[in-house]
Amino acid sequence: MKLLFDQNLSRKLVNRLADLFPDASHVQFHNLTDADDSEIWEFAKIQGFCIVTQDADFAERSRLYGSPPKVIWLRCGNTQTNNVEAILRSGADAIQELLDNSILDCLELY
Repeated sequence: MKLLFDQNLSRKLVNRLADLFPDASHVQFHNLTDADDSEIWEFAKIQGFCIVTQDADFAERSRLYGSPPKVIWLRCGNTQTNNVEAILRSGADAIQELLDNSILDCLELY
């Protein structure tokens, strides 16, 4: 599963979740730190990533344009990286369903 963590998430998640999401990456690793949402969206679309974010803007873009890319919207607010990791681990089956199901565009995890 190719996940792309947005700027608002720790890049440490890439290594912490490598057992579940070995192809995960972070926007910082692709020189997208200062990119706007449109640039990140297009990058993810072209490279086959699913965007993982706490930003409602990507979920709204997903509603408007559909996928690709797919979006995982973390609705946990500002919280520790350990909590984000736990949410993604507990949502692994739902994330797989999102990626496998062509009619799903966005997944909200709490």
